[in-house]
Amino acid sequence: MSLFDWLNGAAFEVLGQPVIWSDMTGNLLGLLALALGWRRSLWTWPAQVLSGLVLVAAYASAELGGGVGKQLLVITVALWGWRQWQNGRRQAQDGSIAIRFATWRERLWLVAGTAAGTAAVGALFTAVPQLSWNPWPDAYIFIGTLAAMVAQAKGLVEFWFAWLLVDLVGVPLAFASGLAFSGLVYLVYLVLVLWGMRAWWLRSRDTAAPLPGQPRHMEGATS
Repeated sequence: MSLFDWLNGAAFEVLGQPVIWSDMTGNLLGLLALALGWRRSLWTWPAQVLSGLVLVAAYASAELGGGVGKQLLVITVALWGWRQWQNGRRQAQDGSIAIRFATWRERLWLVAGTAAGTAAVGALFTAVPQLSWNPWPDAYIFIGTLAAMVAQAKGLVEFWFAWLLVDLVGVPLAFASGLAFSGLVYLVYLVLVLWGMRAWWLRSRDTAAPLPGQPRHMEGATS
């Protein structure tokens, strides 16, 4: 049996639905990536890349070309974010990851980009039903995930708010679609997001206000 065959074999059942190894492993790696992001660890990005690679196998087994394409894009953004954090650590005097609140202009770009991206991808999914069986929620979750990753790569506290908005749609959608395991994973995501949001927010408030255009630098960031 090849690794691909094993990854796409059934691990167990949840509410009568088979859960394949690739789906379960990819989602658990995604949870690990989020937890590492809360710790401001550089390892959050390799974990996200590995999660995407495993989920590519899951979507490929289901012959969902759109899902494969989405994960490849997520992997690309994760590799970019990894490089951003590496550069940020080298530039920081204490070797920490700089985090800060976004400027109003950055928030506007995130909101506008997310709205435009969701509209474009939703229209694409609607025009090509093979890419997604639920176009608009799927487009919202996909673009929202990318927006959160971009904000995280820039060290913006707002990336937690982006994840929260994704989860508010992802949790009910997963359960309504009969995907119990994915729904449970999204619930854990939600807890981690609220936890991480509180931690980053409190740490940001504890730092001295930077000069205009300068990011806040946090102490104690892990490698």
